[in-house]
Amino acid sequence: METLSLPLWSALPFAGLLLSIAILPLKASHFWEKNRNKLAVALLFSAPVLAIFVPHQTGPLLHSLVEYTSFIILLGSLFVISGGIRLTGDLRALPAINTTFLAIGALLANFIGTTGASMLLVRPFLKTNSERHHVFHIPVFFIFVVSNIGGLLTPLGDPPLFLGYLRGVPFFWTLRLFPQWLVAVGLVLLVFFIWDSLAYRKETAVDIVEDVIQEQPLKIEGVRNFVFLLGVVGSVFLQTPLREIGMLLMAGLSLITTPKLVRQENGFGWNPIKEVAILFLGIFITMVPALILLEKHGAESGITQPWQFFWLTGGLSSLLDNAPTYLAFVSLAQGLHLSPEVISIPAKLLAAISCGAVFMGANSYIGNGPNFMVKAIAEEMGFKTPSFLGYMFYSGLILLPVFGLITLIFFL
Repeated sequence: METLSLPLWSALPFAGLLLSIAILPLKASHFWEKNRNKLAVALLFSAPVLAIFVPHQTGPLLHSLVEYTSFIILLGSLFVISGGIRLTGDLRALPAINTTFLAIGALLANFIGTTGASMLLVRPFLKTNSERHHVFHIPVFFIFVVSNIGGLLTPLGDPPLFLGYLRGVPFFWTLRLFPQWLVAVGLVLLVFFIWDSLAYRKETAVDIVEDVIQEQPLKIEGVRNFVFLLGVVGSVFLQTPLREIGMLLMAGLSLITTPKLVRQENGFGWNPIKEVAILFLGIFITMVPALILLEKHGAESGITQPWQFFWLTGGLSSLLDNAPTYLAFVSLAQGLHLSPEVISIPAKLLAAISCGAVFMGANSYIGNGPNFMVKAIAEEMGFKTPSFLGYMFYSGLILLPVFGLITLIFFL
């Protein structure tokens, strides 16, 4: 299909689906909790796009569905394998230990994804702090660092980056974003250490003694799954379909060889990955005309500077899913026809888009998949967490100045 023949309204299903994903969990939570309803919404918005492409030219649609398959298989494999690793124990809830915990989570997120690292570490991290009372900030900073900002350095770290890899970004290209990662993670950890130190001073002597009494060393169950994670990393470098076969093989071996008790104690269930598969099926279908139109009309947008791409990508990633937002702004950048350094766009623009999508998913509970999951687990374990707007107050207070500094250093 010629790009010019696409009507502008063909981008509306994409926008409508993303808005539905953002709004329905808040306004119609009972309706949204059933996967069949999510599927109905996804198919409803997909229908107009299918009507445009199927009778005329299926190439762009099929290409998107191939990417969807690779994307879901990667997420599913990491979800299954990380769900077979159980970390137990109860460390001293000292500010230095808590900060180290988050720093390790930020690194680990680049190997098993922000979702995998969050699910692996959140329970022992909260258990470590369960004897303390001044811990309102603990889940918030965990979401900031482990569930979002940490996963910038590899395509395995966060879904937008893997989509970039599928679009042609070299696997190791994201390692050049280490300076941005270091500034963001370092500053947030510094704020956390100061905040946690002040909070720790408010704890009573009884709480501190109880923390010492309950101390237990960390233990890891399901260690063999780290081998399967390495297998997934190796599979990423293969071509389709060997890449997907390798990932599925690693996930299958994890299911077969990991004791069921480990997954049960981890609270492992299939619903989260089913939800992701359903919603992203709709996203990958509806985004096809939107991405084509953005690439075609990118030069007319007036968006040309790295700081604009950083904040606009990040702003939408705060309230919509960051993976399709990333692709939308990549298409917009390609439409500018500037220096074709990486996938036909300047490297500095791609860096700004990548950082915006990954970092600013932390700005709200709906910015990235693990955010709400961490909130739910924290509340289940007896921790108080901020409301939706309360969380955004904390992210605005803590993260926006950090992102402003990153803009001054890297994107102006």
